[in-house]
Amino acid sequence: PATMSSPVPGDPLWPRVAKLLLLLLQLSAPRASPQPHRCPAACICTSDLLSCSRQTLQRVPQALPPTTTTLDLSHNALTQLHDRWLAALPHLETLHISHNQIRDLSPRAFHNASFLRHLDMSSNHLHAVERHYFEALVSLEELLLYNNRIARVDENAFAKLSGLRKVYLSWNNLTTFPFHAVQGLGIYNLRTLDLSSNNLSSIPVEVLAALPENIGNGLYLHNNPIRCSCPLYLMLQRWNQRGFSSVKDFSEEHTCRVSDNVPRSLIKFLKHSRMFENCSASTEDAHLSHLEVTVGQPILLTCNTSNTSNTSLPHAATTYMWITPQHEPIRHPGNSNRSLEVYGNGSLRIATAKPWLSGVYVGLAMNSPYNFSRMCEFNVTVLYPKAAGETFSTGLTTLLGCIVSLVLVIIYLYLTPCRCLGCCRKPVPLSPPQECSAQSSILSTTPPATDAPNRKASANKHVVFLEPIRETQNGKIRLALGEDFPDPKHPKVLQLKSDSESISSVFSDTPIVS
Repeated sequence: PATMSSPVPGDPLWPRVAKLLLLLLQLSAPRASPQPHRCPAACICTSDLLSCSRQTLQRVPQALPPTTTTLDLSHNALTQLHDRWLAALPHLETLHISHNQIRDLSPRAFHNASFLRHLDMSSNHLHAVERHYFEALVSLEELLLYNNRIARVDENAFAKLSGLRKVYLSWNNLTTFPFHAVQGLGIYNLRTLDLSSNNLSSIPVEVLAALPENIGNGLYLHNNPIRCSCPLYLMLQRWNQRGFSSVKDFSEEHTCRVSDNVPRSLIKFLKHSRMFENCSASTEDAHLSHLEVTVGQPILLTCNTSNTSNTSLPHAATTYMWITPQHEPIRHPGNSNRSLEVYGNGSLRIATAKPWLSGVYVGLAMNSPYNFSRMCEFNVTVLYPKAAGETFSTGLTTLLGCIVSLVLVIIYLYLTPCRCLGCCRKPVPLSPPQECSAQSSILSTTPPATDAPNRKASANKHVVFLEPIRETQNGKIRLALGEDFPDPKHPKVLQLKSDSESISSVFSDTPIVS
């Protein structure tokens, strides 16, 4: 019979056999387990935090754990960030990269970081803020760029950051800033814009005065050599009176330059305001309406919408917004609990007046996110109702109390029945002398009717009798002792003698010479 031979390389069946053997080898080989995410050698890792601070790093470590939500690369020697370097960290929310040597950013440095909310790039070597630097960070809320070398900010640098709340640009080299580009941000979320300690020489006061209240409360301009002017003084004085923290907390650090030729001619114009006494009040304060209401009453604030200056767009596109005393924007239909409602005609309704709702309410008309105008302002004061039985004013009550007090003092001084109790007592008939009545006997000026020997003591009583009046030794009265006191040195006798001598000395006419 025919026998089967094994295939050889020249046989047509050989390729199929080779593939089958290769497949068997792959199936029989042990499958490698996935490698765990390792922490870089120079870093400290927790569940979602990665800290590589103070390691003198010149490059960002490779293979960062993808579970990281907070990354700290501060206090190193980084000079640049390559494109899409955060693509491996899809959950990153907070990035600290301060105190490095970064001079600029590539166009795609922060691509693939759409969830980043907090970025700290302070204390670096940035010279400008370009448009492409942060435009990919659509979720950014807080941006720290202070203590750099920034001299210019592109007017569209923050155009796509609609959720931005805080921007810190202090301690840089800014001479100008695109304030008009901030209007769209301020209407919605912006709360803090710190431009203090720069080189701003002039600011557009008319643009700043038109900004919503929530921006003015957080716009810090102190420690800048701004040129002194009445509009600048009136604007900051108005913000100070309204309690804006940006002015109130740094009132002594707001300076302005008196002369352009003398760079150091800076004065604290909010502290030394006598130089601006002739500045007239602004027209905005003249249109401020005052309204007083009682606690619990509803309030309706209505503006004249025909006075809006933005008429380039049709009226149908106009929307309205109010800024509360707490610097919060309220748009149609109102806040979450409907305690404040904005109607379609621009009116603001306060459901129930409360004391903490007192303050200035500003009405704004908006034709677009970047185009708005101020309609009106109301200074609302919420008062408590007076008590029902309150008929006297405070001044009348005080006067009545003074009169009553004066009458009581006069009665006490002049109508008291007797101020000396001793002189008001009636004379009491003299009774027979009792025990220890020597002093009363001595003070009596009526001589005894009988001689001393004839006066006898009653049973079981010791009595001191007076002898016939004999003045010896400065008129002292000598005491005659009864027979019951045979010993003149008896303690009771000595006590009576001392009493009689002291009383006699008081009533003696002879002066006592010391």
